[in-house]
Amino acid sequence: MSTLEENLRMTIPEIEPLQKKPDEDQKEQEDKTQWTLGQIKKQLLTAVAVSWVSMIIGYSSAYTSPAQISLEKEFSITQNQMSWISSFMPLGALVGGLCGGTLIEYLGRKWTILLTNILFLAAWSVNYFAQSYEYLYASRIISGTSVGIASLTLPVYLAETIQPEVRGTLGLLPTAFGNIGILVCFLFGTVYQWKILALIGAIISLPFLVLIWFIPETPRHLVAKGKDEKSRESLQWLRGPSTDVDKEFLELQKSQKESDEQNESVMVLFSLNNLKLLSIVLGLMFFQQFSGINAVIFYTTKIFKESGSTLDESICTTIVGVVNFVSTFIAAVLIDKLGRKVLLYVSSVSMIISLGVLGAYFYLKNLAIMDVTPFGWLPLISFVIYVLGFSLGFGPIPWLMMGEILPAKIRGPAASVSTAFNWTCTFIVTKTFLLIIEAIGTHFTFWMFGIIVLLGLGFTILFVPETRGQSLADIERKLAGVKVRRMSSVANLKPMPSTFLDEMTDFCNIRE
Repeated sequence: MSTLEENLRMTIPEIEPLQKKPDEDQKEQEDKTQWTLGQIKKQLLTAVAVSWVSMIIGYSSAYTSPAQISLEKEFSITQNQMSWISSFMPLGALVGGLCGGTLIEYLGRKWTILLTNILFLAAWSVNYFAQSYEYLYASRIISGTSVGIASLTLPVYLAETIQPEVRGTLGLLPTAFGNIGILVCFLFGTVYQWKILALIGAIISLPFLVLIWFIPETPRHLVAKGKDEKSRESLQWLRGPSTDVDKEFLELQKSQKESDEQNESVMVLFSLNNLKLLSIVLGLMFFQQFSGINAVIFYTTKIFKESGSTLDESICTTIVGVVNFVSTFIAAVLIDKLGRKVLLYVSSVSMIISLGVLGAYFYLKNLAIMDVTPFGWLPLISFVIYVLGFSLGFGPIPWLMMGEILPAKIRGPAASVSTAFNWTCTFIVTKTFLLIIEAIGTHFTFWMFGIIVLLGLGFTILFVPETRGQSLADIERKLAGVKVRRMSSVANLKPMPSTFLDEMTDFCNIRE
């Protein structure tokens, strides 16, 4: 008996460290969430640099709105021709999205982004020297192609360069810069006509030609190409010279090795698990566009004019644009604190309520059921809530999650499919919006979008995973059904030393 007690007491010091391991692991996880601006300054520089291209995307998307009147006057453009000038951009983006996946795999993420910037510069040059509307067709097709390529490349680049703790915040910078581009275009559009606006577009395309030389290729792409040393150098540059990147780099190599051991055929894209993840991304893209956002934003001035709002439609449109801009920064602050799914919930509920109210307003107005003049402020409030809700969740998060949940092995081709699908949805919604209003009325159109967003809320609850604070390798293993264990099974046994010893002593006494 005495020998047993001595053995048990000698064992306690060995058990205690195992018992403390969960607490130590928790402390380690808490420490990982603490970071300073100095530690992420190079990641911030990288995010700002590539987001500059997103600002050009925003400027390009908004160009036709302020330039429309002067273009029609200069080239005697018909409404149908103007419609195609607007629509060629999403069609070009569809083509760019299909090509982008191949480009990021062969050229790399960094040089593909540079290519998009060069295409933007070429598009604005063609636009500036336009002699007829055919030049504008060509310009919009080139810029649309660039938009499609950049739309899939920017999320992938940021997902592969930014550490998990700030990936949500910095990953929303492209959306924020895109909204800046829209505002810049509208502001200059109040002063200048189409030619000077095109020149400004070319000018803002120039800074990235300098910024590109200060940022690295992504560590994951370099590892995939067998350039381990360069990958480590890239990772060290991104994390800072004083950061130990050994663990992260080994994890990166391990993840790539697992990816390489899978089937090399393109048919790997159609495996059951990969199809499931691709379906989640496509679902998010579908609900993003069929919430009606692009149609609503594109025709904001027209909608306000028809609503009989008590405020001037141009003022209302400006207010909505400012809210769209500010709300992205709110999302950037909240996304790594609340998580992706919570913001998607808030986004869905906000849009459902606002679309429901808008539908009710137009129902009462168009059918002359009651005088809505005292409620002339309601369309503006509803639009503000709608845009705020969209920009908090369903605007940026589908693009962010595209870079997060698609496995490295299929990230290129799957991102191409996702981006092409998104721009196809954009084209359909934008082109048919006025036709739907004419067919079923403004009120039913808003209610239709509201029902679609309600379905999007259910889709989010049932199928969308949470990725906050997780590395890409952990996300990939988790979604593949592999358990990510942070401690040994022995460490899960947590008896208190004194209780454990007393129980064993009592057991031995009973046996005696």
